[in-house]
Amino acid sequence: MKLVPIRLIPVSHRETILSFIDRISAHDVEGLAELMSDDHTFIDAHGNQVSGREKMTAGWRGYFEWFPDYYIEVTEVLARRNALESDEASAIVEHREDGETFALFGFAGGSFKGKQSECWRLPAAWKASVRDGRVTLWQVFADTKIPFEIIERNSQ
Repeated sequence: MKLVPIRLIPVSHRETILSFIDRISAHDVEGLAELMSDDHTFIDAHGNQVSGREKMTAGWRGYFEWFPDYYIEVTEVLARRNALESDEASAIVEHREDGETFALFGFAGGSFKGKQSECWRLPAAWKASVRDGRVTLWQVFADTKIPFEIIERNSQ
């Protein structure tokens, strides 16, 4: 009999998103890829969008090359279950399988190419959606002026 490895999947959408954040802070690109849906969408703070697990896996690899000590520090998590009211008269709410959307607040930081003289820590917020144990959306809201100035300063 051939043994098949068992892949443990977090049991709740909240656990999935917290695991995703842990994988970011650990720079675990393979772990991130496993938690992304095939149709995963990333939207940066400027509205640029990247779709697809493979493209975003490459994107995370590149970002961690720039900021090898990048981290996310979440201080608050708010969740909204996507629901559809099925019977307004009796106020019954039917929870669909569309997943759950989260608003996360905290800080992000790191240093360009690991140079301690080029480090930053900024307030940030994220919107994330989880469906079927996979992250379908990761959207960043932050003032990117300082990190971009650091990149520009070190690219000359």
